[in-house]
Amino acid sequence: MSSQPDTQTTEAAPAPVAVPREVVASIEKFVSREGGSATAVLQAIGAAGVRITLVGEKGGILGDRVVADEATAKAVVDAVAGVEVGEWDRDLVSSVDVKPGHYKQMAGWVAGQKRFPKPRNRAIL
Repeated sequence: MSSQPDTQTTEAAPAPVAVPREVVASIEKFVSREGGSATAVLQAIGAAGVRITLVGEKGGILGDRVVADEATAKAVVDAVAGVEVGEWDRDLVSSVDVKPGHYKQMAGWVAGQKRFPKPRNRAIL
């Protein structure tokens, strides 16, 4: 028999993650529009948090939301029925169908410009 005391380590239960209801609601709306299922790719974007990029099953339409951290992103995905986590692999990328106005929307203010300044890093000759 050993006379050493019985040492049991107790691990603290992880704190529950607050799931933003407005993010869950918008993802549920997206999923229902896309036929009831979507693939979510979780991407860390530095101090801004984690981007949840969604690819709809029906039309391959893209959607995205940003949350504070990875634990929140996983909790959001778990809270929405029909969403599974995936990676940017060949099958997922080839299923994406980008609507014509998407590129212009992502360009922001630059999309409407007719004249651009000269690049600042151009070599001076």
